[in-house]
Amino acid sequence: MKNIIILGSTGSVGASALKVIAAYPDRYNVVGLAAGGNLDLLFDQINRFQPKAVAIRNKEGIDALNARLKGRASPELYCGPDGYATLATLEQADTVISAISGAAGLLPTYAAIQAGKNIALANKETMVMAGALVINLAKSKSVDLLPVDSEHSAVFQSLQGHPREDLQRIVLTASGGPFRNFTPEEMASVTPVQALNHPNWNMGPKITIDSATLMNKGLEVIEAKWLFDLRLDQIDIMIHPQSIVHSMVEYGDGSIIAQMGVPDMITPIAYALSYPRHWPTPARRLDLEAIGTLTFDKPDFKKFRCLQLAFDAMKQGGSMPAVLNAANEVAVNAFLEGRIPFLRIPAVIEETMQAHRAGDVNRIEDVLEADRWAREKSQKIIKH
Repeated sequence: MKNIIILGSTGSVGASALKVIAAYPDRYNVVGLAAGGNLDLLFDQINRFQPKAVAIRNKEGIDALNARLKGRASPELYCGPDGYATLATLEQADTVISAISGAAGLLPTYAAIQAGKNIALANKETMVMAGALVINLAKSKSVDLLPVDSEHSAVFQSLQGHPREDLQRIVLTASGGPFRNFTPEEMASVTPVQALNHPNWNMGPKITIDSATLMNKGLEVIEAKWLFDLRLDQIDIMIHPQSIVHSMVEYGDGSIIAQMGVPDMITPIAYALSYPRHWPTPARRLDLEAIGTLTFDKPDFKKFRCLQLAFDAMKQGGSMPAVLNAANEVAVNAFLEGRIPFLRIPAVIEETMQAHRAGDVNRIEDVLEADRWAREKSQKIIKH
């Protein structure tokens, strides 16, 4: 029996994780849930899974939940960043699914590792911002850090049974998003509604916009570098519109091992929880005959500037990936609120990076300071 905490239980990954958990009540037990502002869904999850503790974003949410739970047994309630971190370190849990969106997932995930919890990692920003610190801490605590992102899960699965020294390169696949065939002129006028209409995946708004700019793939490159101890020249990207081949690993003899499946997060979530087993899931089965054709192409780094910026940030290293991530979160939010056009997103990120001198990241506080500085700087850039 695995005792599980889900950070981000009301998001798309968290909801899918609960579907997996519900399918195996004799193998998985929910100890804690952390959510943002979707109290209706969280209340339903509390009723169904009976967690011992719950953390939410603010005190208003605590008061609203208390009102709903009045007169019945209720979980311990925590709020804010400290509450998330407290929840992530509960003694009763052995596994934490890190699925909070954005930089907000870093501190509770880091706290969970410090407490010796195994991590099923869907929050790529944790590795983007503090990859070296997280990897070193996980090694020192002897905890498992298992990827939940479909691309990193595919790489992880394709590495099984092969000597690590035989690895030549990995290939991360990308759908190309909704604007794969748009001209730069067409991209200049896209709206948030258009950008949120992903052709293959059902995801939260921030990651969906990242997919439209291809920043999501850039963040995955940085995450893969740390998760699999790779050089940047060992990581390639292919545009694969069908989203059937989730990623590939090439070995020294030219063999390429690929992991395939329908675009459904249930599969990589289930594998992170059942590893090294592949237990049955409610995910649809892949019908290659119905699909017929799989295509691959190189990404356009000039049209999708965010992708190049991610590579640039990783090359500079130190605090620069944290700055990239923070500026991207600010710019994406500004786009969703209608304050900047779509193509202004990479411009804001690039200007923020140009204003930053990358420093060493030796402590988690160094990461948080770079994040704070970049958010302040990018907000000023947007206002001007």
